Amino acid sequence: MTTKIRQQNGITILEPNGKLIGPSVSALRTALSPELDVAEAPRILINFENVNKIDSTGLGALMGIRAVTARKKGRIGVVNVSKQIKNLVVLSRLVRVFEHYDSEDAAVSALSA
Repeated sequence: MTTKIRQQNGITILEPNGKLIGPSVSALRTALSPELDVAEAPRILINFENVNKIDSTGLGALMGIRAVTARKKGRIGVVNVSKQIKNLVVLSRLVRVFEHYDSEDAAVSALSA
């Protein structure tokens, strides 16, 4: 798995590619750690467009990112969540933990406010 990180209007946008499972999850944490360390109130958007599978390790990493963001009074949103991933998030009762958006533009606009 690879993760592309870019900035737009003060929002850190993560674009993981591949499977968010097992050992590959550490790449996501490693890629985002510097961003979380320096931001006072991080605003993060995770674009799941190119993620085709996620497991409990991936969910755990997302919850860790969310916990750090919440402690710093930041916000985290998700976009382009597939039905498979959405079902897993709903089953694990984490659906309310993330802000869901219909498009990247809508997410950037909302998270920038």
